[in-house]
Order: sequence, then C-alpha cells, then structure tokens
Amino acid sequence: MRFAPVLLTLALAAPAASQQRGAPFTIAETGESYATLEQALSSNRGRDFTVMIAPGVYRECAVQQAGRVTFKAVQPGTAIFEGACEGKASLVLRGNGSIVDGLVFRGIRVPDGNGAGIRIEIGDLVVRNAMFLDSQEGILGGTEDPANVTIDRSTFSGLGQCHETEDCAHSIYLGSTGSVTITNSRFERGQGGHYVKLRVPKVRITDNSFDDTGGNRTNYMIDLPEGGTGEIARNTFVQGTRKENWSGMIVVAAEQRKYRSAGLSVHDNVASLAPGQEKNPAFVANVSGEKLAVGANKLGAGVRAYEVREP
Repeated sequence: MRFAPVLLTLALAAPAASQQRGAPFTIAETGESYATLEQALSSNRGRDFTVMIAPGVYRECAVQQAGRVTFKAVQPGTAIFEGACEGKASLVLRGNGSIVDGLVFRGIRVPDGNGAGIRIEIGDLVVRNAMFLDSQEGILGGTEDPANVTIDRSTFSGLGQCHETEDCAHSIYLGSTGSVTITNSRFERGQGGHYVKLRVPKVRITDNSFDDTGGNRTNYMIDLPEGGTGEIARNTFVQGTRKENWSGMIVVAAEQRKYRSAGLSVHDNVASLAPGQEKNPAFVANVSGEKLAVGANKLGAGVRAYEVREP
C-alpha cells in the first residue's frame, strides 16, 4: 500500500500581506505586480496567465471571470488565504479553466454554511500541492457542463459540517457531467458531512488516505449519491468512532440512479476501524441495482466487504 505523501509544510509564521515589501501578486508572463489578487485578475482579464503569489497571510479573495489562470505559490505552503468572495470562497472560478498550485486555504466560513477554499462554477480545474484547513468546505462546485476536475497531492483537514446550517458541507463536493480525479491526497479530521461527495458520471479515486480517527459527526468516506463508474483503488481508510452515519465507507447511488454504476471498480484498498469503533460498517454499500466490480480489498476486523441496499 502506497500512502499519500503530504508535501506541504504550513508556514504559520508567514507575514501578513500588508507587511510584504512590494506587491505580492506578480504575473509570470509580464513581470507586472499588483497589491491584491483581485487587481491582478481584473487587470489581465481575458488573457491566459500565471499569477505568482508571494508568501503571506491574505485576508482577501478573488473572482476569476475569464481566461485560463494559474494561481501558483512562489513557495508551496506559504501563501495562505482566509477570505471569501460573494459569500462563497477564497477563489471563485468562472473562467475557461484554472490551476491552483501550492496554496493554503484555512478558516473560511460564510452564513450559508458552504464557505470553501475554492468554488468552481465554470471551466475545468486542476488542484495540486494545496491545503484546505478548518473551513466549512474544501472544494465546492456544481454545473451541468462536462467539467473535469483533477486533485493531486493535497490535504483536506478539519472540513465539513452538518450542524451549522440545515444542509451539510463536505471536504469535497462536486457535480458535473464530466469527471473527477483525486490522487495522492490526504483526508482527515472531518467535522461533518462526507469526505468526498461526487455527483459525476466518471470518477478515479486512487492512492489516497482517509483517516477518520479524529473525525467528528462524519458520514461516508466516499459518497457517489447518483451512481458513477470508474475506479476506486489503492486507498487507505480508517473509520473513527464519532460518526453521524457509520453504516458504509463507500456508498453508491444512495439518492438516485442518475448515472450508470455497472463495472465501478473497487480494488486493492485497505480499510479498518479505529480503536473503540464497535460498529460493523460495509466497506462498499451498493444501492445502484447494478453489478459493481469489487475486487480484492484488505479489510480489518468488523468491516463487512459488501452489501446491497434497496433504494
């Protein structure tokens, strides 16, 4: 089993943006610098560019309205965002595509309970080497377009809620008619909702770790509420004791059968219960009415391999 590496070191002592010498947001292609991220985006609207972000704690946010933009930390783990635009997220993305590389999002809360590091509304998204900490949500987005989201080598810690507002928030909650790929990432210490909830027809969730030992009021590790095909493989799951819903780790089509689930491949995962967890969850709970391709998985004591549920 290959555990997902955690590559970033959070620079808790990074200086606030107002203390930086010079403007902290620099366009890589031109060398032009701006005092705020919003200024950098608005001044280059419609272009494709990379904005390099200096170390700092930024109590601000930005909305991408157009173009393909890469948001990249000069030094991974040292550019920390704590603000929310439009009551949504630190980065609200509605351009042609976005890459987020090396940024940290923490402590983001909004009145409707969905305060996120990233809110994707239009375009494809790539997230890598990022951290999402102690917020209501990590990454949130929904569209009827065939958007593709890829998340790699990132950490999701202390996220989610079902007690602040009527609707739950999750570490990752995405919906589209495209695909979601999550690789080499770590999920831990959830504070409600699911760790990964995806309303998409195609998924690939591989080589991640889901550590619910420090979780509180959490639900499923992976929820595919409308079904879906693809692969869930080589992940490590540990289910904690403070669950709101302990009945399944991976649950397929619990809400509706919108997407085909036949052949969804679940293999070479490791799943166990944390000390003190005396429940007996199903590793895979299938509500789709279709045959999944559940292969060999290494399951600890008390974890049931598979169950079929009625809708």
